[in-house]
Amino acid sequence: MNERLLLQLEIDQLNAAYAAALDERRFDDWPGFFLADGRYKVQARENFDRQLPLALIAMESQGMMKDRVYGITQTIYHGPYYTRHVVSPAQVLGEGEDGRIRAQAHYAVFRTRPGDASEVYNVGRYIDEIERTPAGLKLASRLCVYDSEMVLNSLIYPI
Repeated sequence: MNERLLLQLEIDQLNAAYAAALDERRFDDWPGFFLADGRYKVQARENFDRQLPLALIAMESQGMMKDRVYGITQTIYHGPYYTRHVVSPAQVLGEGEDGRIRAQAHYAVFRTRPGDASEVYNVGRYIDEIERTPAGLKLASRLCVYDSEMVLNSLIYPI
């Protein structure tokens, strides 16, 4: 089988595992999808297109992600809801000089509050830099560029 197709399949499996961890509320697993110095950012499309730095969330390490998980699971109070991530097949964009794989995939996140209808919560694309490690593919960087003009209430859980 073509190496590029195998790589796409590996990235799709990474994205599927990532989405499942979040949808199953296994937030402690989330930082493990990243390298120790991995970056995670959630940014509006308007700011991304204009190359403006403002983002809703910007984390520069697994440690920052673990702090966020602690906040989500131990300190933040909010009305309960569930999420469901739907992620498109990955588009492999290439490999940088640093050996990192560049890829992107489109996503839609739906939110369901118990006893209520589901709603579209956030829609956009993941722009990723991925590194192959002995433990498998890990995210060096995940930029979530969201198209949604409004973010419903607040952004609590990772996208």
